[in-house]
Amino acid sequence: MDFSYSPKVEALRARLAAFFDEHIFPNERRYLEEIEIARRQGDAWQPSQVIERLKPLAQQAGLWNLFLPDSGRGAGLSNVEYAPLCEIMGQVPWAPEVFNCNAPDTGNMETLERYATDAQKAQWLEPLLRGEIRSAFLMTEPDVASSDATNVQCRIRRDGDDYVINGRKWWSTGAGDPRCALYIVMGKTDPDGPRHAQQSMILVPADARGISRVRPLTVFGYDDAPHGHMEIVLDEVRVPASSILLGEGRGFEIAQGRLGPGRIHHCMRLIGLAERALSLMCQRTLSRVAFGKPIAAQGVTRERIAEARCQIEQARLLTLKAAYMMDTVGNKAARAEIAMIKVVAPNMACQVLDWAMQAHGAAGLSGDFPLAYAYASARTLRFADGPDEVHRNAIAKLELSRYLNAEAEDGASH
Repeated sequence: MDFSYSPKVEALRARLAAFFDEHIFPNERRYLEEIEIARRQGDAWQPSQVIERLKPLAQQAGLWNLFLPDSGRGAGLSNVEYAPLCEIMGQVPWAPEVFNCNAPDTGNMETLERYATDAQKAQWLEPLLRGEIRSAFLMTEPDVASSDATNVQCRIRRDGDDYVINGRKWWSTGAGDPRCALYIVMGKTDPDGPRHAQQSMILVPADARGISRVRPLTVFGYDDAPHGHMEIVLDEVRVPASSILLGEGRGFEIAQGRLGPGRIHHCMRLIGLAERALSLMCQRTLSRVAFGKPIAAQGVTRERIAEARCQIEQARLLTLKAAYMMDTVGNKAARAEIAMIKVVAPNMACQVLDWAMQAHGAAGLSGDFPLAYAYASARTLRFADGPDEVHRNAIAKLELSRYLNAEAEDGASH
């Protein structure tokens, strides 16, 4: 496995890092102030003008749709090549949208690219690629344990030339944005079918009759405006039968295809977030004095800095291995590595951020530094795309299967 950067990736890294230094880091405070002003005026749910001003600059710099492996629409990068770029973008939670590389839109665009018809792509994928609209993915439900996706109760019923949808969803990330025009909804088309063939995914216009956005949910008090995580009710929502994605009963197949790249992108961004936290931690501890010497000279501080560096490097290498396997043997063969990084990366980021906040004292908990919000974001990702427990269970089953298969083969030989 060779993780060295190609000349193409090295050039993109340099351009992206320069863009951050010139446009992203200097606008961090302005972004937060803009949201606060909008909130005081009673409308925080408007697109960020900071982000909108930067998008044309990102396009002009050739830093647009970097996530797409299709060179005709994206940068034509493999997962291994995209990883260091995604890491840079992850340093500031709102930054990926500047480059049209933000979740959940990236996962939704990949889903449409892979599974949608030409007509569906023309209607939804093309404007998403241009950054003209936003999208949301509606799977999780408040009334069932959605970590087991077979529990999903949202009903998608065929009625002549239409499908009728009824259900309640929540944690629908991105649905708070007024530009959110598309919901990809997972629900049951055949409740009596085989366990993993009951579910389907369907494309639903966000302004369809019968849709109610109930409320934005908060993460440690943050409502993530203007992006948001919404609770949504679908009441007799009617869409054309042509809105079904891939076909009835194919929901799990689509979900697995969608979650591989989406999960690894989250992990790449988390590594960037942890790098930023470690950098802030080093700067802070070198500049502050306690008990007669810089905090950086204290043994416990040095131990945490060293451990943070070790954990970041370990997580990065495991993420790159997963990316390499996805590129070379496919997502299914890489499922153990994908599950492992989904456990390792968020837990690593949470720990490094916790140490960084501790090093900043009470200021680390405030909005004066980006650490508290970054921690809330990292902690969320121990649930997004499946909770730690589900991934650990999958890893353990794959590990145990090696021994069960070996025992079966040994028994057969006797």
